[in-house]
Amino acid sequence: MTQDDKSSTHPPLPPTTEDDRVAHFRLLRSRRVGPVTYRRLLAEHGSAQAALEALPQIAAAAGVSGYQVCPEGVVQAEFRAGRLAQARLVFAGEPDFPAPLADIDDAPVALWIKGRASLLKTPMVALIGARTASSLGTRMAAKLAAELGEAGFTVVSGLARGIDAAAHLKALPTGTIAVVAGGVDVLYPAENAELAKQIAKDGLCLSDQPMGFQPRARHFVARNRIVSGLVPAVVVVEAAAKSGSLGTARTALDQGRDVLVVPGHPFDARVAGCNMLIRDGATLVRGTQDILDHLGDPKTAAPELPFDLPPARDTAPAHQAAPAHQAAPAQRPLRQVAALHDAILERLLPGPLAEDQLIRAMGAPANAIAPALIDLELDGKVIRQSGGILARTI
Repeated sequence: MTQDDKSSTHPPLPPTTEDDRVAHFRLLRSRRVGPVTYRRLLAEHGSAQAALEALPQIAAAAGVSGYQVCPEGVVQAEFRAGRLAQARLVFAGEPDFPAPLADIDDAPVALWIKGRASLLKTPMVALIGARTASSLGTRMAAKLAAELGEAGFTVVSGLARGIDAAAHLKALPTGTIAVVAGGVDVLYPAENAELAKQIAKDGLCLSDQPMGFQPRARHFVARNRIVSGLVPAVVVVEAAAKSGSLGTARTALDQGRDVLVVPGHPFDARVAGCNMLIRDGATLVRGTQDILDHLGDPKTAAPELPFDLPPARDTAPAHQAAPAHQAAPAQRPLRQVAALHDAILERLLPGPLAEDQLIRAMGAPANAIAPALIDLELDGKVIRQSGGILARTI
């Protein structure tokens, strides 16, 4: 049994009772249990409690002697620390767990969140860059963050010095999410302590690390895959040839996210990584409008659709027959179906779009859009990329 670093894209159902929640969290916090092992144990044993009972024997078979599962007192202490910090624990599959994040290979099993969870349902974009940023770089980050916020985007970053801090600060009035490498109750770095408190009050802080956890270098790399996993696109303002920001950009590409980059002078080593990304095909950013042109403006009013949307689908179990007086829903005319397809394809220009963003832009319920998307996929007009991203093929 080894520590793993990749998770299934099909997370198990979240815990439903308080006892089950404790058992799930004990399993997650047990030594040598990462996301893959956690999900495999649940699949093999059917419940978190059964998996906990089996763990010592599994560890012994793997050559680990004297293995003990995480004691209940440890997770209860973490729950108390969470309540004291006014943070909440959300498991994958629960309503407040961000859907785009569940699709990445190494998705966290659970997150501690502190602040406005509703921001996770808004259009998001990540804005990252160098800790030792230039004055010009921080000004650019601040300008992009302020204007993206005014356009309707929530700005996601890592609460580091430099570019991250400038982006968070300017996006506070409109909404910002800080993904931290330690516990959500740990104020790091020290100079951003007041900013972190303000984000927890007016924005959102989140982490997959335990409460009270002091981060080490490797945890910032793990943090970065959440920053990019939350969003359809990552904007890089300044990045050296060997930097954490460049690593985040590459992780974003691996996750199927878009990477947009502000260029810099060829003689400036602080932006060598940015220029490398542009050379390799990243989208060049001259200002906020370039980002809006790429992602679409979330404040653009939904078009008046030339058809009537179907009513919400009946949620009764399949074995329950509809009442005799309830007529089967009529098929929509072909011209209305064609109009819906055309409207979706129009929304997918000029570039890829997250499915939930498309649904919001269409101003229609998901159960009206989903069948049309399936039709378009079967026709080869739309492809579905990782992270719930849709792209037009024609």
